[in-house]
Amino acid sequence: MATIIDMPKLSDTMTTGDLVKWLKKEGDAVKSGDMLAEVQTDKATMELESFFDGVLLKIFAPGGSQVAIGDPLCAIGQPGEKVDAPAPKSAPPAPVSKKADDTDTTGHGASTTSKNEVEPQQVAEPSQKSSEAAAKPAAAANDGAAGPQSNGGRIKISPLARKLAAEKGIDATTVKGSGPGGRIVRADVLAAEKNPRPSKSTGSFSGALPSRTGPIQEERVVPVSTMRGVIAKRLIESKTQIPHFYLDIEIDADPMLALRTQLNTGLEKEGVKLSVNDFVLKATAEALRRVPAANASWEGTAIHYFASAHVSFAVALEDGLITPVIKDTHAKSVFTISTEAKALGKRARDKKLAPAEFTGGTFCVSNLGMMGITKFNAIINPPNAGILAVGTTVVKPVVKNGQIVIGSTLTLTLSCDHRVIDGAVGAQFLAALKQLLESPALLLV
Repeated sequence: MATIIDMPKLSDTMTTGDLVKWLKKEGDAVKSGDMLAEVQTDKATMELESFFDGVLLKIFAPGGSQVAIGDPLCAIGQPGEKVDAPAPKSAPPAPVSKKADDTDTTGHGASTTSKNEVEPQQVAEPSQKSSEAAAKPAAAANDGAAGPQSNGGRIKISPLARKLAAEKGIDATTVKGSGPGGRIVRADVLAAEKNPRPSKSTGSFSGALPSRTGPIQEERVVPVSTMRGVIAKRLIESKTQIPHFYLDIEIDADPMLALRTQLNTGLEKEGVKLSVNDFVLKATAEALRRVPAANASWEGTAIHYFASAHVSFAVALEDGLITPVIKDTHAKSVFTISTEAKALGKRARDKKLAPAEFTGGTFCVSNLGMMGITKFNAIINPPNAGILAVGTTVVKPVVKNGQIVIGSTLTLTLSCDHRVIDGAVGAQFLAALKQLLESPALLLV
């Protein structure tokens, strides 16, 4: 008897999953341990593993669709077995757009831009017609310059490609589709960005600035992605349920910048390239060691004080944020922290983080300095009781040894949960952080 594989719950806050693409197709042999599909949760993209041997008899949810937890994804059984589509256990999610009639069965690759922008859309009814459409080779694509049109004159384009085209200001009608039936997929939009075709509206591509009297962009309503929806819910909970207060401190960044330059220059052959954020992460962990009262969280009837400093850091994705965690940061060198941060950041942007890599943080760092922001107030990421906002280094006149000289300063802002961290504790933490960053050799001990 065929085994029905349902959408599993892959994270603690997941209610639906976006089926990015199938790694197997109907009729393929499957054994336990094989990866069947890629599923995007509210936090990351993960691979769906098979625990059964047999043949992939039927796919019930096409690639690009949003599926509720517990709803059927596929059936695995013996060759020749007949299987009917089971009824979904939940009401089908609403379509993201009246135009989203087709689903992208070609897949989106293995990078962040290819994985983290899969938009929710209606789960298509399994039918022979959709299976046949998915099997059509890319050679059936329209050979014209413009994107292919579906029945009724609408552009055949995947939700991901539509969103990407809108973000990049690309006229989808000028894009040639390479997907099934000439459907425009993400790769086509990226190719069109590199080799723009003449716009239908102007008849030529001049590269001139857009008209000052025209719209700044196409007016549109973009459905909220699973990740963005969860982020919105958690931010509202944080700002309405956690009593925030903020503390600023300005530090002399010259010693840290000088040490960073010295280390990067001296260890260039070893591939060492430390960032300001690497020093901040290490100093944060060391400051938490010195002021452990800040390394805690509110648990309703108790305050949990953590034995280890697991420092997370915010990574911006196109549809939200995720906070990879460097476990036991206090016990690691700045060089190890730098290596781990780069690897975690890459996996975060590629949507390949494992759940253990973005959960369990005890304190968070958010850095907008690389974007030129001098200071900002970050929203606490529960269950943490604090988050450190890092601005950019600013070159300005400062007073040193009674003399006005040119120096570099860095502003750090600590957001505190007042239920856990009092003003005095927050001030002690920032004072420790200031001493460590202004005497950065301490971070190398």
